[in-house]
Amino acid sequence: MTFSMTGFAALEQPLESATLLLELRAVNSRYLDLHFKLDENLRAFEPLIREQISAQLSRGKIECKVNLIQRAQANQATQLDEALMQQLSAMQEKAKVHFPQSRELSMADILRWPGVVLSDAIGQDTLLEDVKKLVQQGLQDLNASRAREGDKLKTLILDRINQIEGLVEKVKPLLPALTKEYQAKLENKLQETLKSIDPERVAQELVLFAQRIDVDEELTRLTAHVSEVKRILNSDAPAGKRLDFLMQELNREANTLGSKSVSVQTTQVSMELKVLIEQMREQIQNIE
Repeated sequence: MTFSMTGFAALEQPLESATLLLELRAVNSRYLDLHFKLDENLRAFEPLIREQISAQLSRGKIECKVNLIQRAQANQATQLDEALMQQLSAMQEKAKVHFPQSRELSMADILRWPGVVLSDAIGQDTLLEDVKKLVQQGLQDLNASRAREGDKLKTLILDRINQIEGLVEKVKPLLPALTKEYQAKLENKLQETLKSIDPERVAQELVLFAQRIDVDEELTRLTAHVSEVKRILNSDAPAGKRLDFLMQELNREANTLGSKSVSVQTTQVSMELKVLIEQMREQIQNIE
């Protein structure tokens, strides 16, 4: 299956006294690049989340946000950590010695300080299991999103591949006619200059010309590369880097075809090939 590196998933998991919120965003990147924005109470779980993501994704810039919103219970009185507030006060007095112009902590600053407002702690083991399940479900949703986008990219690339195959088939029948056309031009030119035609000289010139315009090898390689693109798109392995390499090879053959061109038709085919290859290359940058 072809996966895009672009995707999004958002989930919400109610708990007994809190709610877990998860967001996963993925965009294209050459490597797996993970970024986390975790609630203070969840920072210890980052290695686990990193391991879960790395097990399922191989490329892309991934942003993972997990928030824990705790709900106050009706029968629970709000409490403050007096020891922590005393520590804050002492730290503020020490800091003022070095920074006398700094403003003092406001009441809002103190109440927002992590741990000042106490609530019933959620068991870490239980919370860990809830986070694991939520991240796993988020990855499934993210991969489903990436798979849908990947199918669109695959369809677009296969459409361009079919057009390339049509262009290759269009070029093949032109080569014998081009050789005959050149032979007629050569005979006319020699007759004008030498007043007589040397069959051996004509044969030599034709051999040289045939070698110069022979693009059979390029067409064969184009066909082989096209078959390999199809095979990779239908495989389950990550395809982006291999497809990117094949685009370079396809472009190389299209350039050679253009450099050997001796007619408007083959020049046009070479240009059309390069346009199609560039269109595929742009889309392949988004494939994992």
